[in-house]
Amino acid sequence: MSRLRSALEGHLTDLQRILKVVFGRSPLVKGNVYELARKCGKANCVCTRGELHRSMVLTWSEQGKSRLRSIPSGRVTEVKKKSEEYLRFRRARARVTEIHREILAVMDRIEKLRREEPLR
Repeated sequence: MSRLRSALEGHLTDLQRILKVVFGRSPLVKGNVYELARKCGKANCVCTRGELHRSMVLTWSEQGKSRLRSIPSGRVTEVKKKSEEYLRFRRARARVTEIHREILAVMDRIEKLRREEPLR
């Protein structure tokens, strides 16, 4: 029983640590930032010889469709940081779900050990 209580306390400690990410105030931007290289389609452009046009973009999924938006060069660092914060938040959220499942499993085992048969 004491091992189960210790496990429960450990899960609660993990939960407190993870919730610090959730309680943060940093802005979040859904998506991934990366460099896109592509051809423009003009016949005489340098991109037809392999020197592709490069730009930083943000891509994300919305209502089942992939979206892509070009990021102005002055905002790349800002958007990338917000995107990374969003990823941290989503990972923390997923971990909270796992911890809750684990807590409930431990609580079920504690209940089983403590429960007595009903009076007859």
